[in-house]
Amino acid sequence: MTNTNTPRRTALGGMAGILALGIAPAFNARAATTLKLGHLGNEDNTWHKASLKFAEEVARRTSGALEVRVFPNEQLGKETDLIKGIQLGTVDFTITGESLQNWAPAAALLAVPYAVRDLAHMDKVVDGPIGQRIAEDIAGKTQLRPLCYFARGPRYLTANRAYTTPADLNGLKIRVPNVPLFVRFWEALGAKATPMAFSEVFTSLQNHTIDAQENPLALIKSASFSEVQSTINRTEHVLSWIYIVGGTRKLGRLPADQQAAVMAAAKAAQEYERGLFLEDERNLAAELTAKGMKFADVDKAAYAAKGKDAVIAALNADIRPIYEQIIAA
Repeated sequence: MTNTNTPRRTALGGMAGILALGIAPAFNARAATTLKLGHLGNEDNTWHKASLKFAEEVARRTSGALEVRVFPNEQLGKETDLIKGIQLGTVDFTITGESLQNWAPAAALLAVPYAVRDLAHMDKVVDGPIGQRIAEDIAGKTQLRPLCYFARGPRYLTANRAYTTPADLNGLKIRVPNVPLFVRFWEALGAKATPMAFSEVFTSLQNHTIDAQENPLALIKSASFSEVQSTINRTEHVLSWIYIVGGTRKLGRLPADQQAAVMAAAKAAQEYERGLFLEDERNLAAELTAKGMKFADVDKAAYAAKGKDAVIAALNADIRPIYEQIIAA
């Protein structure tokens, strides 16, 4: 969308910032271009707040030559719709992760049980050669270029008692998402893994169709699982990340200085979101404790060891070497 009436003061207002960044002030002669970013989070989600930061930084770093409009709550479609929309050119950016494995098998590595140990390990992996290889696989096979990444809240096992070791899980009826890797992992630990739509989980816990479920703290809170589960087991079995991605063809058509500005804006949004994420995790833990839930420590090393063979067997043979590199990093 083109606005031929961009005020002269808008161009002049960002001149000092452009010069400070060492970017040639060629933006000023260009008409404003509007780009669309759609995602599934709501307005309170840290991803949405970081998306707004990204939009703000893009506008600042291009002196208004590029405008990013953010659409939360699946306004532009569900995650798969947004991915396809970028490929077709009807959407410009979205936030996505392991769902991209339908096109690029390496994207499965974004959410593998006990592959990533902690945030420091995640940053080392994603910012290094391993992460570059995963990002290149995604870009080459999906036409979506990862611009930056956000950490996702670790997944915890909730139940009505502590499950300190894998031996405690024998026969436990646990809901898992319909992801073969997750099913095989929990079955290897001795549980009875039951794929189920998320919308059915609360009622199934309430009527004891299932005994447990696993999710990050944000979903444990928003789904009111504190009403039907007493204990959050600190399994932290999946530490994953997710990307802001943009269409390679659309980005490739932007002038080089605008491409550089978009990448710099994405990195600024990444740093901003990390602070929000850490604060959010602390607040969620306090809120769930206040609702009566107890946190229980578990033997994570034992969980990881018992499930490792099942994880390896579930991974595409082409990406198993990359998984081993993540473990060794």
